Amino acid sequence: MTTSSSLDDRIAELGLTLPEVAAPVAAYAPAVVSGKYVYTAGQLPFVDGALPATGVVSETEGENHMSPARAQELAARCALNAVAAVKAQIGDLDRVVRVVKVTGFVASAPDFYGQPGVIDGASTLLGDIFGEAGRHARSAVGVSVLPLNSPVEVELIVEFS
Repeated sequence: MTTSSSLDDRIAELGLTLPEVAAPVAAYAPAVVSGKYVYTAGQLPFVDGALPATGVVSETEGENHMSPARAQELAARCALNAVAAVKAQIGDLDRVVRVVKVTGFVASAPDFYGQPGVIDGASTLLGDIFGEAGRHARSAVGVSVLPLNSPVEVELIVEFS
């Protein structure tokens, strides 16, 4: 059972709404609890069950290439989807003690090296939602392709009480 919290109010103040938890695209759970941690699966930037964009991130836009700025927006959406998966596991976002770790994957053109800037979209959103508790360790990894041709994927480790 989920409840409304002050963090739900903060999300609304940011002009956002937590989405339904995205259905897995293969044989895994969207998130699991172990001890006092929630581990999310890699979250894609689904909006209403569909990817709003596909392809790789590149400094030069073109067919199947998108700008780092657009990918940064999609990384924020991945993080929002991950927060929804966390809430589904613990019921109340006010139970979050800290976002411990963010791992972000960026489908990158061979000459694109700006993965940290793309994943800043996720990190910034988590800071906006959780404040100091949203400050986390992070990896930003460039890959050649992601599931469903998604440009970004983000996973979280969150401590809760």
